[in-house]
Amino acid sequence: PGDADARILRMNALLDLGNVEATETAAGALPAGGGSAVRGHLLAARGRWAEATGFYQQAVAASPADAMLRNALGYAQLRSGETETAIESLRGAFDLAPGSAMVRNNLLLALTTGGHAPLAEAMLGQIRDGRERDLLRRQIAAEAARLSIRKDH
Repeated sequence: PGDADARILRMNALLDLGNVEATETAAGALPAGGGSAVRGHLLAARGRWAEATGFYQQAVAASPADAMLRNALGYAQLRSGETETAIESLRGAFDLAPGSAMVRNNLLLALTTGGHAPLAEAMLGQIRDGRERDLLRRQIAAEAARLSIRKDH
């Protein structure tokens, strides 16, 4: 119960279950500066992307080789409207985890929303399964359009 890593693991599990309120309560017991990733996840779950970015930056600084933290940072940057910075963060995540579909897809989304369609198409071209590639292309386009609509409102 007193182990900080165990508390953070529990908070991540609560977030995975969609229990944001219980996670916020548990996060209140973390020392200042502790649990930056969890605090970023909490803010992201509330749609407070710009605030989440700062916590993710702290988490990445503490664990620079963690591809999932870089992915979370990049996605938060993308949702905050920092597209070019997001691309840079997501490229870093992709370099660390080139086999991660989640990282690849977030990078594709950032490239597409950032107006780098040729780079996104080149990445999509590396997917061998034509049906998977076409489905992903449609999903990325739909999500990019959805994000664009949200920025306009």
